Amino acid sequence: MRSVLQRSLESEGVTITAEIMPPRGADPSEAIAKAQKLAQQVHAFNVTDGSRAVMRMSSLALCKLLLEAGLDPILQVACRDRNRIALQADLLGASALGIKNVLCLTGDPVRVGDQPETRQVSDFESVRLLKQVTDLNKGQDPVSGELRDGPTNLFSGAAADPNIKNLSGLIRRLEQKRNAGARFLQTQMVMDPFVLESFCNKVANPLQLPVLAGVFLLKSSKNALFINKVVPGACIPNSIITRLAESKNPTNEGIQIAAEQVKSYLGITKGVHVMAIKAEERITEILNQAGINSVQQ
Repeated sequence: MRSVLQRSLESEGVTITAEIMPPRGADPSEAIAKAQKLAQQVHAFNVTDGSRAVMRMSSLALCKLLLEAGLDPILQVACRDRNRIALQADLLGASALGIKNVLCLTGDPVRVGDQPETRQVSDFESVRLLKQVTDLNKGQDPVSGELRDGPTNLFSGAAADPNIKNLSGLIRRLEQKRNAGARFLQTQMVMDPFVLESFCNKVANPLQLPVLAGVFLLKSSKNALFINKVVPGACIPNSIITRLAESKNPTNEGIQIAAEQVKSYLGITKGVHVMAIKAEERITEILNQAGINSVQQ
């Protein structure tokens, strides 16, 4: 059985995903409620795994709860905090729980988080993790040949940053990810449609990898400047920062900017991935303004 995400990516239509951040505590009700409100407009929900090296509920736990709520989750798996045995165990467990989508990430370094004294593991990185998913799907045991108790059934994707200037290096890295088993790409935030179009034409399309373009909700000019300062690879242009600064209602302006990007990017890529950190309830407004009132599941 294919996931909703896989069916959509392999169809002729567009694909919409949204990011859900797990709670910083043991009560998942708010995160689940936010996802449920988006159920008619979004194909799948990407659940972050210790994003920015900050403690939150495990992605695996929230993905299972979303699945029980009738939603299609995308399990983020970051290599930073677990050795290969733990990663292998989580992948086997995810498949057993019925979670089908997995986004394989290297993970943000611990120095950017709120517990910088933490010991980083990084036994794997994203390419080796993708290869591990592929092997488990084939029923290959990492030690003894064949998985005695059956293979996994996981649909794996990888991250990409269209803003990287080193084109040859970007192509080489994404070739490695595709060869390791990546079936789709989810990009970091993109603020320029020309950058996205160039990335698709020169990198993703030749590799035959469908792209979900990252659309990020900016809340103010101060927020945009902060992101440019602290997020590696972020390059929010001055035109957008000025537009937010001059607006009488920066929140609404940010929603409008994101909606414009959704409409623009859907003419370039297979779909979009919408991120609204700590403001997931705004994703509905973004998609409504972009003319996406419902999607075919």
